[in-house]
Amino acid sequence: MPRPFTPKVLTANDLLEGEVIYLAPDGGWTRELSRAEVLTDEADAQLRLVEASGQQDRLVGAYLADVTPGPQGPEPAHFREDFRRRGPSNYPHGKQEAHPDV
Repeated sequence: MPRPFTPKVLTANDLLEGEVIYLAPDGGWTRELSRAEVLTDEADAQLRLVEASGQQDRLVGAYLADVTPGPQGPEPAHFREDFRRRGPSNYPHGKQEAHPDV
């Protein structure tokens, strides 16, 4: 029996800057997971993934990541995504310096 589709966000890396990016509700890209569009329909999520895969001049490595609802927007469901949104692991600069609580 197939597993039920769980909420997801579309994520990738910005091709030029290497930053983690997320698909926003307006079809653009954001660097903040809290501003990402939560995809709840499997067919729509797959269509968005195909569309993102065609943006090779803008991003690399697009995929769907599981999320859970949170008070400030979607939250990562897995450690990998939590780690990715924090930025480079060479603390204390970049995202980790600006948002030590993330």
